[in-house]
Amino acid sequence: MPRLILIAHAATDAQRRAAFPLDEPIAEPEVVKLSDLNWTVPHAEHVWSAPEQRTQQTARILGLQATEAEALQDCEYGRWRGRNIEAVQAEEPDGILAWLTDPGAAPHGGESIENLIARVGAWMGNQCDPEHTTTVAITHPAIIRAAIIHALRIPAQTFWRFDIAPLSLTDLRFSRHQWTLRCSGCSLRANEQASENDADA
Repeated sequence: MPRLILIAHAATDAQRRAAFPLDEPIAEPEVVKLSDLNWTVPHAEHVWSAPEQRTQQTARILGLQATEAEALQDCEYGRWRGRNIEAVQAEEPDGILAWLTDPGAAPHGGESIENLIARVGAWMGNQCDPEHTTTVAITHPAIIRAAIIHALRIPAQTFWRFDIAPLSLTDLRFSRHQWTLRCSGCSLRANEQASENDADA
């Protein structure tokens, strides 16, 4: 049974400031926390990483040798990149409202949530080969939300209802032409042993 393990990268300063991300590294305190995690990496036939610094850095510290996948890059936020959400809200309240309520909208001039889900869904379609027993991907919360929506075939409007914390794990399985969600937003530390126990499930 193909298994897809999605890991959210460690926290960045942009996340702590509630800002739209640039291509920044993970926050310095997170490097120590991540190094001390001692997470047991499950055996995987394929290990992928989004191209940004924060995902590749997380993968390296976890001891993963990941191949870069453009399809896993973060949502493109256009002219809002690097800006604090509160500042954008003050200047473009209608834009923020549209972004949060209409998955087809791209008020920032970048990528809509619907387009993001389609991009991630196309990538997931390539991970369904029965010979690919386990695939691990270090990526972004937005990508993981999109993957859950695609897997469960639920409305794109539910995108913001999934809480994907830094260094959390989402586990998906593919069987009988459909994805099943095993767990979502779970702590890597809490799932260290569970990942090993479930490897042959």
